[in-house]
Amino acid sequence: SAIFNFQSLLTVVLLLICTCAYIRSIAPRLLDKNKEGLLGVFWKCARIGERKSPYVAVCCIAMAFSILFWS
Repeated sequence: SAIFNFQSLLTVVLLLICTCAYIRSIAPRLLDKNKEGLLGVFWKCARIGERKSPYVAVCCIAMAFSILFWS
């Protein structure tokens, strides 16, 4: 059901990026061995979370405010 609601889709994508970046910081070998294929999506999300972390943080804060105050 998150596919049909844009705000829910953004929330799921942000949670995926943050979770993958956290998992890669704890256990880097877990995501680094799967750089291609279907599991490569998680590695790419971790890279986005690492390299664009200020932007991801701002998006997470903005999403939190929108969920708390506009939903």
